[in-house]
Amino acid sequence: MKYKLVVIDVDGTLVDKHGNIAEEDKHAITRLLNSYVIVALSTGRVIQACLPIIDELNLNTFHIFFDGALIYNPKNIREIYVKEVESELVREAVEFSRKNNIYLELYSSEKFFAERENWSDEVHRKFFRVEPTFVNFDGIWARERILKAEVVVHNDEEAVKAKLFKDNFDSRFHFSVARSPAYPDIDFINILNRDASKGQALKELMSFWGHLPAEVIAIGDGLNDIPLLEEAGVSVAMGNAFPEVKQIADYITLDIEQHGVAAAINFFFPV
Repeated sequence: MKYKLVVIDVDGTLVDKHGNIAEEDKHAITRLLNSYVIVALSTGRVIQACLPIIDELNLNTFHIFFDGALIYNPKNIREIYVKEVESELVREAVEFSRKNNIYLELYSSEKFFAERENWSDEVHRKFFRVEPTFVNFDGIWARERILKAEVVVHNDEEAVKAKLFKDNFDSRFHFSVARSPAYPDIDFINILNRDASKGQALKELMSFWGHLPAEVIAIGDGLNDIPLLEEAGVSVAMGNAFPEVKQIADYITLDIEQHGVAAAINFFFPV
């Protein structure tokens, strides 16, 4: 069966530790687009952080953002699927974070909100090109559609607080951990609607396009990519992927420094 859709994770799969996409990967993706294969990104990133990538690769279709909470096409400003965080849970998360001095980030489709400055602000600015909007969180759950919350961890104290948050909310949220090659010691803990994941979003995207799983290839490296790979007909783990990701993948390609995306594309779509 001919493959019609290739879904690619961003950080650690397509974008390296310097924030760059290899020319080999660009050429391989361009070849797919010229062959009328749909190429979609699947990422924990917000929309704004992906716009330069989308422009660089000339992608004009729907993509999975916010770790599966939104399917959106920035080119025609259209969304086809969303799983926002329930407003009551946003309120509870804000109150719990304040009580326990946990730095909490909240994301709408347009903005990244924080109540105070944090060391992670420079990471968002410099690497993800996202500027925080500092606001008082009182009533934000009624004013904004929150797609994702996030806790960032880079030391033992923050890890303890993140576990406290996770243990308190348990199954009421979907938690996933994302990492970037640029910041291997930082865990970006995505906090989503309990029914949101990259895998569920891929199911919705396949339904929208009318594609069968056997017509879909997914490529990823992180733990949050596991649901994505499990839904695709063909799953590809990067050479630099977590062991758990490699274990469930159908194929393992080269690592990001060796242009694993291009290697996978050239394997499944021979020149």
